Amino acid sequence: MANPPSRAVEVSARSGASLPADALALVRDYQRASKAKATVRAYKSDWAAFTAWCDGHGVSSLPAAPETVAAFLSHEAAARRASSTIGRRLAAIAYAHKLAGLPDPGAHETVHAVIKGIRRRPDMEIRQKTAATAEVLAAMLSHAPPGLAGKRDRALLGLGFAGAFRRSELAALLVSDLTDHADGLRVLIRRSKTDQEGRGAEKAIPHGRHVRPVALLRDWLTAAEITDGPVFRPVSRSGRIRAEALTDRSIGDIVKRYAGAAGFDPAAFGGHSLRAGFVTTAAERGADLARIMEVSGHRDPRTVLGYVRRANAFKDHAGSGFL
Repeated sequence: MANPPSRAVEVSARSGASLPADALALVRDYQRASKAKATVRAYKSDWAAFTAWCDGHGVSSLPAAPETVAAFLSHEAAARRASSTIGRRLAAIAYAHKLAGLPDPGAHETVHAVIKGIRRRPDMEIRQKTAATAEVLAAMLSHAPPGLAGKRDRALLGLGFAGAFRRSELAALLVSDLTDHADGLRVLIRRSKTDQEGRGAEKAIPHGRHVRPVALLRDWLTAAEITDGPVFRPVSRSGRIRAEALTDRSIGDIVKRYAGAAGFDPAAFGGHSLRAGFVTTAAERGADLARIMEVSGHRDPRTVLGYVRRANAFKDHAGSGFL
């Protein structure tokens, strides 16, 4: 089996074998740091799936022929993988080849044609997680139990919604990223999906009158006596708070659990539901597109417009006057 993306640099390092070991190690460290941790984890999983498929079919994964990649993607589509998953699989394959100093097989027209065909299939529509709108969030919050775990979950759900955070951003949040403000809280996002180089961005979280995200967060931090390190941490059944941060996967599981407790289908919800819920609710309330993007951090307005159109699908409907 070929090396995973995080180690594929070792393949290309053969040309620099005369370099000192510490110099090569530094190169590997910086290449690993070029991608967010969540992206690296996803790429490792995607690369493992690809190499396992290649091993099972007796073909090379590194370098991979365009026909091999096309066949693998066709297999994934037949297995009803989400379109976003297939796209990420292709990105992981490209990344592994780039680190190994090899041409990207996914750039071949053979692969382009397969991707185009997959996207045009009627059963390959984008499957988005259900948005946890303000009303849904209120129902979820009402099911948080007393105790430390409940306080953490209320803070997680409230802040995740108020800042339209990605689950990876919530998992990476440190106490040092929080700055008090008279009108609420400033939250520093040190790295995100759209900020792979770690330039950083700041989000303003108002005190609010309904969700009250800042108060929920302060309640959790005070009760847990957390003054530095990760904001959101695992809590044992006995109430012991661990030092490490929650994983982005566990954050998605928390959202699912509370959606189920509130009477919704947990399978339809996930970590993205909080982010989608803020954007959808803001669109329903008539918020300006640019102001929504300031909170969500979306770079492409077309993504946000998709939420806006869905949120306003029945508002001023063309047939409302005669249907």
